[in-house]
Amino acid sequence: MGKVGDIIQLIRVKQWVKNVFLFIPIFFAGEIFDVDKLLMVLSGFAIYSMCASAVYILNDIKDVDLDRIHPEKSKRPLASGAVSMVTAYILYTSFLIFSLLLSFLIDINFFIIIMAYMLINVAYSMGLKKISILDLMMVSIGFVLRVIAGGVVADVSLSHWLIIMTFLLSLFIVLAKRRDDLVEFKNSGKVLRASSQHYNLDYIHSILTMLSAILITAYIIYTVSDDIQQQFNTDDLYLTSIFVIAGVMRYIQITMVENNSGFPTSILYKDRFIHFTLLGWLLSFYLIIYVLNV
Repeated sequence: MGKVGDIIQLIRVKQWVKNVFLFIPIFFAGEIFDVDKLLMVLSGFAIYSMCASAVYILNDIKDVDLDRIHPEKSKRPLASGAVSMVTAYILYTSFLIFSLLLSFLIDINFFIIIMAYMLINVAYSMGLKKISILDLMMVSIGFVLRVIAGGVVADVSLSHWLIIMTFLLSLFIVLAKRRDDLVEFKNSGKVLRASSQHYNLDYIHSILTMLSAILITAYIIYTVSDDIQQQFNTDDLYLTSIFVIAGVMRYIQITMVENNSGFPTSILYKDRFIHFTLLGWLLSFYLIIYVLNV
């Protein structure tokens, strides 16, 4: 067995922040303070995190050789040899079984989503990640499934706008990550991801520009749409778009100017400007739908 710190790194505890997407439906539905629903989402978050850890472990097992030549990923427990392959397989199996069993006990639809997420990621790890464009789509669908799962366990309806924006945002972030791989390849000459060979910087810059424009437009349309204004009984939600625009601009700056978009969760944890935009957006949205609209 590896050290506790190596095990924590292997199961990607820091990556669990991605599962905060499960809270999106209950927050946008204005029911974040419904204790029963909030507890259900917290349970869903824990189960989804176990499933995600199983996926990360499987991906590390399949990518161990590539990770060993990556300047950062070579420090991962499996690639560095800090954790054995036997331990990795035991952890993978345990997390997989528990996540499937507990999700089935909570809700059959939640179980189906967990199964779909697992199957998509197994297919991704087994080879579909080598197919350009499809690799981006599959990662983005994983985030959409998180949002749908949050709606299922909280028993709240989902706006089609939430699905669209989640897909666009995740596609934007994963494409920025692919750009970082290309920059690393240009600097070192090492192929760090098979699908990245089918992209170039001009292509990625064009798609990033397109996605950022569509994402911002979709969010603004969401805030001014009649059904959303009627749902929250306010026409002030458009004011929150300033933080969305600022956040997207900052992420593009990190990607294209600083060449540092390879680890999105590290950006989320460390970048002060991103912290400011997220906090500003959360507070403004909260005030508009939970306080000023009471």
